[in-house]
This record gives sequence, C-alpha cells and structure tokens, in this order.
Amino acid sequence: MSASVTSTTESLSACHPDSGPVKPSTPLLTFLERVQETAFNTFGKSNFDPKLYVDLPLKLNLSTTEEALNKLPRSENGSVLAKDLEDFIEQYLEGAGDDLEYLEPKDFVPEPEDFLPKVENHEIRAWALEVHSLWKNLSRKVSNRVERQPQLHTLLPLPKPVMIPGSRFREVYYWDSYWVIRGLLASKMYETAKAIVTNLVFLIEEYGYVLNGARAYYTNRSQPPLLSAMIYEIYTRTGDIKLVQKSLPALLKEHQFWNSGIHRVTIQDPQACDLTLNRYYAMWNKPRPESSVMDKASASKLSNISEKQHFYRELASAAESGWDFSTRWMRNPPDFTTLATTSIVPVDLNAFILGMELNIASFAKLTGDDTTAKHFLEASVARQKAINSVFWNEKKGQWLDYWLDNSTCKEAQIWEAWHQNQNTFASNFIPLWIEPFYSDPSLVDKVVGSLKTSGLLCAAGIATSLTNSGEQWDFPNGWAPLQHMIVEALARSGSKEARSMAEDIAIRWIRTNYVAYKKTGVMHEKFDVEHCGDFGGGG
Repeated sequence: MSASVTSTTESLSACHPDSGPVKPSTPLLTFLERVQETAFNTFGKSNFDPKLYVDLPLKLNLSTTEEALNKLPRSENGSVLAKDLEDFIEQYLEGAGDDLEYLEPKDFVPEPEDFLPKVENHEIRAWALEVHSLWKNLSRKVSNRVERQPQLHTLLPLPKPVMIPGSRFREVYYWDSYWVIRGLLASKMYETAKAIVTNLVFLIEEYGYVLNGARAYYTNRSQPPLLSAMIYEIYTRTGDIKLVQKSLPALLKEHQFWNSGIHRVTIQDPQACDLTLNRYYAMWNKPRPESSVMDKASASKLSNISEKQHFYRELASAAESGWDFSTRWMRNPPDFTTLATTSIVPVDLNAFILGMELNIASFAKLTGDDTTAKHFLEASVARQKAINSVFWNEKKGQWLDYWLDNSTCKEAQIWEAWHQNQNTFASNFIPLWIEPFYSDPSLVDKVVGSLKTSGLLCAAGIATSLTNSGEQWDFPNGWAPLQHMIVEALARSGSKEARSMAEDIAIRWIRTNYVAYKKTGVMHEKFDVEHCGDFGGGG
C-alpha cells in the first residue's frame, strides 16, 4: 500500500538525471523517425509537422517498407526528390489517423435535458449547443487492426471508444481527459465519460501508469495525475459504485508509480522532519520521436553526448508536466537548453497527488476498505504538511515551486527559503483547487489578495506566467485548464470576494472563447489574454 522504500540505485538516479531509467523504443518508431528526418530534409521546415510522420501506420511489414525507403536515391544532405518521397509514403504508409474509426457516441443527443440550466442568453445557449455537437466529430474507436498487428502502428489499442482532442492530436491524452470528462458530464454523456476512465485504467494495468497519450512514443512518461479526480466527478453525478470498485486497484498502482523511485523527493524541514514530495521525471534520454528533428536541433549547441542526453530527459520531463514549454522549467530563461524540469518540485503536481490521496481515501471508505482509507488519509495529512512547509510563501501569499540542489546526493535535501522560485506562474495558485485549502477562510483571503495583485489577471483571463518568452506556456497565453481550476477553487470557497472574482474571470474567459469562435468557427487550445478574441501562439 505505502510507497516503497527508495533503493540505493533509485536514489542515485534521482541525483543524476542521465543515469535514470530509459524505456525501450520500438523498431517501428526508429524507422518512422528516419521517415520524419527524410521528410524534413526533403520538404523543408515551413508547415512541417514532425508528429505526422510517427503517426503513419505501415501498409506492409517493416522490413519491406524499410528496404523501399533505403532504395530511394538521396542527395548529400539526406534529402530525396519530393515526388519520390510522396510516392513512397502513398505506396507504403497509410494516412495518419486511418487506424481510428468514426463512432457515433450512443449517449449523444442534440439537446440534452436540463443542459446548462443557468445559461439564459439565447445566443450563448446556441453557441453552447454548437460546441456540444462537437462530441460527434471527435468520437472514435481504435481499429481492431491495431490489436491484430500492433507492429504496424504507433497507436495503442484501447478497449473502449475514445474522444480525441482534434486537429493534429489523433489519440487520447491523459490530463486533457479530465476536462473532456467534465464537458461530457455537462452534456449528460455519462457512458462516454466512463469509457474514458476504463481506457485509462487499462493503460495502468498494461504499463503501471497512465501514459502521456495512447501512442507507442508516449510510453516513457505520464502526465498530471487526474484520474482519481475524473472518477470522483463521475461518481458524484452518477453514484456508480462499480466504477469506483473497478478503478481502485489501478489508482493504488498509479499512486505507487508517483511515490517510488525517480518521482519521489525527500526534503528536510528546519525541524529536521523528512517531507516526501514528487516531481516530473521522464524515463527517456533521447529526442522525443514525435518531435525528433526539432529536439536534435535544440540540442545541437550542446557539446557532448551526456549533456544532450540530460537535455533530452529534461525535455521529455517538461512534456510529462503538460507545460511544454515554459520558462518555469528553465534555470536561465529564456535559454531553452537550460531546461531543468527534474530539478524542480512542482506545486501543482503535489496538489494533484494530494487530491488523489483524498479521493482514494474516500473511495476506499465507500467500498468498505477502512485500512486503505485510513492509510491514505494519513498520507494526505503528511502531504498537506509538506505542501505548506516547502511551497507556501507567506509574504507572497502563493505556493512557490521548489528548486532542488542537484549538486548533492544526500538522501534528503535541506529546505532553504532561497530555493523557492520567486517568479509568478498561474500554477502558484492551483493548490487552492484542493479541498483542505479552499475551505480555509483566512488562507483564501490571502491567496485572493495575492492573485489580485499578481499581474496574471488580464482583460481576457489569467495569464500562464509574467514572462513573454515565445513559449506557449508563458505570457500572454492563457489555457482553459488553468482558468477552470482557479475559477472553481475561488467559487468553491466560502468567500464572497473570491466568488465574485471567479465570476469575473469566467465571464472574461468565456467571452474571449465566444468571440474567437465567431471569428474562426473553431475552438482554440490557448488564447492571448491581453486581447479579447485573439488566440495564442508559440509552441
């Protein structure tokens, strides 16, 4: 039940990011990275999407396809004639996404009963129903061919239908699924929401954790762990105790994944108490296959293999955080090669794991497992203490990420005030989303005052950071998950001022989404929070 004791090798790998675990790649991925590189050399970098090439399924076996690629005449820089490459792709590879099949969701109705009852404005209701209708466009099932011939696909088989994000994202993603489920619940599509949870539980059973996404190239990392929060939301709406019972063993396994080995960090507080917290840490030290060409270019200024491997691990670990990329993870912003994600203990990750511990405790109690409930309640109390001790900054009224001192290899690192990252990020306010924090009135007042003067509140929502670096998880971009968590945290608190602030932020955010949708006809993943109706850039 409890997190395993960190072994000597694990604690050593925690000190030296280059010596941590590396998940094996597959021959198919290695080959598709070659196709990606050939395409880059042939077509050039304008409108080049590296992910496209690692999503292509093979029509024939790998050795035949590889032989055909090898036979293409090449120039000195590794490029081939555009016509030759186009013919090769058409003859030997299927289209990206061809291994998914369209599937109309069984529980979709054009206008659900009691849909958004508080929305009175006719135009906004009509827009909400248009957005609701997108579920039909995004619903898929993984083709049976993927299970029959996995060696031809980077897509992974899943037992239930899926909702894809759309555009270039043709697979399930972990933390996106939380907000997908919140939307499905608003649309009264309970069975579709449960199917998503079943797929994520399946990934834990197969791999020991939920993958970043359901692709072979995402097996080396996870993403912000929100599965227990998804199950909590579904249970609250449906009372489906069977889903809770079925999911609990997987949640215990996921908790174990985050709380053992490389993801686990011990920090000693000034009273010499050991506090256990967690960090992002990908099991990878090579270019990410879905972005191999770009990652190699970013690493080209680094001088030796060990530096490059270290950088690749930091890149993949930033991808595990969901914040890819941001000055939040850089030692010397905006220098991209100074990414140091594994040296940071992040506020939001630890808030999510506190939420997981509280959810597991309540799920165990529901299912009559009092021993597990007690264990996780105790774990949540210890984590809350650690969050307060390590991250909370009374002067700023925010929780601040903590920098690890990687130059030492002690079992526990001694807490130092100057290791707190003094920069302001939207993530500094995420703990308020978790129950013990939003139910503390004096704490809520401090955090509301801090958010008000933080500089993050803009005309069209909450900025991700205060640094305009050109990275997508920085100023002036605002992202829906961050708006939602902070707005919901403020709204859940008993404070009148916090609730009023929540409403104000929500109105600004919904307005910018509405204006952009009317201009472009699509929903965007990020917005420029300085200008209403402008979508974000970078990344």
